Amino acid sequence: MSELKSARILAIETSCDETACAILENGRVLLSSTVASQMDIHARYGGVFPEVASRQHVLSIIPVVEQTLVQSNLTLQDIDAVAVTRGPGLAGSLVVGMNMAKGIALGMGLPLIGVNHLEGHIYSSWVYNAGETMPPEPQFPLMALLVSGGHTELNLMTDHLTYRRLGATLDDAAGEAFDKVARLLELPYPGGPSVQRAAESGDPTRFKFPRARLEGQYDFSFSGLKTAVLYEVADLKKKGKTLPVEDLAASFQAAVVEVLFKKTMQAARDHQAKEILVAGGVSANHALRQAFQLQDEFKVHIPAFSLCTDNAAMIAAAGYYRYALGHVSELDIDVEPTWPLS
Repeated sequence: MSELKSARILAIETSCDETACAILENGRVLLSSTVASQMDIHARYGGVFPEVASRQHVLSIIPVVEQTLVQSNLTLQDIDAVAVTRGPGLAGSLVVGMNMAKGIALGMGLPLIGVNHLEGHIYSSWVYNAGETMPPEPQFPLMALLVSGGHTELNLMTDHLTYRRLGATLDDAAGEAFDKVARLLELPYPGGPSVQRAAESGDPTRFKFPRARLEGQYDFSFSGLKTAVLYEVADLKKKGKTLPVEDLAASFQAAVVEVLFKKTMQAARDHQAKEILVAGGVSANHALRQAFQLQDEFKVHIPAFSLCTDNAAMIAAAGYYRYALGHVSELDIDVEPTWPLS
């Protein structure tokens, strides 16, 4: 690919319960990033309450954008384009970020780029902080495992913005399974980190939970695994036994990690990928990261922990490549809450 033009992208992300803004230079260099989390607000509900989330975005969006500009020592006059998450996500939350981005783009006469949230997660592996040594750029063809609360899928990337989806979850996403199992084990929200913490002191071999291998395809299924944990918990309670929460968590986590790792490795071999990329909220899981980092067959890119969960830096990265390659949106674009990656 020929040399891409230089640009500073201001991005806004409000797809769920984080209000985020970031400024990124040339698709990689993170100049500033602000994330206002609503985790404590939603913890009382055991999950995200959509109406509460959208109202909180309204309160947070302007201060978050202003803080991001202050941290970068830049003004809106220094920005070349505005990127914003268009979907998928919660409709009410997406609208807040979209309207803020449209206002900035219209007021400053800047191009507007609508970005797929899933694409943003993939591009989080291109990002590094200003002042740090530039890490190697992911090389194509690239096998991308996207694993989060709402999505688990394998995409083959042959170039920027070029994806071929090889497989996806047939039922629960991996992150969704973590959340549901956390509730079964009476662990606090959010479920993923809670299960990981419990698993650290547990025996991953105590319970032989199933692995849905789905031979001959790259799809995933975690519903049966979740149900197996449900039955095991019910049986232990019926017998009046104290739940071995740590062992249950460790055995469940081991089953999820094994399937994600093996399917990704096989897909990379089958499609002659040069490298592997793992992204999305579940990519913060220590056991999953370790599984990929300990193998030496493929170079693996996994974002920094701060970039695994929802943030605007990843939206700026994807937005930069869309801007540089001429994929600019109109100001009348709307949100797409169920927008697939394509």
